[in-house]
Amino acid sequence: MATNKLTEIYNILVETFGPQHWWPGDTTFEIIIGAILTQNTSWSNVAKAIDSIKKAGLMSAEKLYRLDNSQLEPLIKAAGYFRLKSKRLKNFLNWFFDNYQGNFENIQRVSTDYLREQLLSINGIGPETADSILLYGFGRARFVVDTYTSRIMARHGLIEPGADYNSLQYLFEANLPSDVKTFNEFHALLVCIGKDFCKPKAKCDKCPLRHLPHDIEPEYF
Repeated sequence: MATNKLTEIYNILVETFGPQHWWPGDTTFEIIIGAILTQNTSWSNVAKAIDSIKKAGLMSAEKLYRLDNSQLEPLIKAAGYFRLKSKRLKNFLNWFFDNYQGNFENIQRVSTDYLREQLLSINGIGPETADSILLYGFGRARFVVDTYTSRIMARHGLIEPGADYNSLQYLFEANLPSDVKTFNEFHALLVCIGKDFCKPKAKCDKCPLRHLPHDIEPEYF
């Protein structure tokens, strides 16, 4: 049942919104930077911070690794919480250079599960950020869960309200083919519908999924 319903949701969203080409970024490193900076802010603010780094000619792991926090903070100010995010970026960079010599090729042979454990051990990187890095940065098949995912899945009766991150992730990974492209598109499409329709105050009358049955009334979210 869950497999069929998830597939139906995915097909409707693809037909409605088309391919999302997410995560935006020219390189693996840029995608990772975006995943860390997007915590608690909008993508438009992250894009400004990334543009600032690029204009300074510093969009490389080695260059940012050699910067002091005091030099990095002004570059990412647009992303908000810039002091905290500067520390988180440096934590990632220190891990990257300490364990993989700042070379992404050295990560290719590492298993996805072990790599996820390592990412979660970095101060400031939680499950959503770690899985975003894995899926979008490293091309590993891990489904990314966010607030939109939780709300939409609960409203359509696929998960209990308030389900934890691991339960939500399992819902997708157990019922869909383990495919990077599908996981990528599905997450991006859920963000689309969550942002524009499946808000805390839902716009069900205009939602592309309005013909699917709701197991729980939207106003309870």
